[in-house]
Order: sequence, then structure tokens, then C-alpha cells
Amino acid sequence: MILQTQEIQGITQATILPFEASLSNAEQFKEEMITLLANGAKLIMVSFENVSYIDSSFLGALVVALKYAMPRNVDIYLVSLKPDVHDLLKLIRMDKVFKIYKDYDQAMSAIS
Repeated sequence: MILQTQEIQGITQATILPFEASLSNAEQFKEEMITLLANGAKLIMVSFENVSYIDSSFLGALVVALKYAMPRNVDIYLVSLKPDVHDLLKLIRMDKVFKIYKDYDQAMSAIS
């Protein structure tokens, strides 16, 4: 398990536990995200608070999860990104694809 999840007000909050989001855990991340979606999650907020490094295979898994979520009308928000991870996502324009928030509180206030 690489995601620690909890449900608050019908919203799934999922924290990535490993320090590195890489090839070694990308497949497991994708499977856990798809399981959350298949189990009826309506909004998933993925926290990167522990992640200091992310590689292309993990980004690919994130995109696969989004492609699985979109036809189900489920949003995936990214929260608590460290500056290096946030800068990378901006560089490759993933900030145009995902809604990115400073933390859970900011993301929660965006939906209320």
C-alpha cells in the first residue's frame, strides 16, 4: 500500500507515503487509484506532502488514473506539492490538466 486514505465529507483524501514517486511504485499507485475510483469515489485529493522526487513513470500512472476518472465524472486534485514537484508539473503543463492546491484546506474551500 502506498496510499493512506481517509474519507471526509464524501471526499477521498489519499496521501502518497513514499518519499520517491517512481517506477518502483507507479504500478501500485495506479492500481490503488483505480480501486478508489471503482469503489465509487466522487473526488480524490492526492497529497504529495511526503514526495520529494517524481519520475515520468509515476506521472504516467497519474495520467492513467485521470483517464479512468474522467468518464466517471470524478475529479482528482493534487495538494501539498513540494516546490520541486510543483515546478516539474508546471514545466510539463500538468497544472493545466490537474487542479493543484496548496493543501487540503484550500482544496476543500474550492469545492464548497
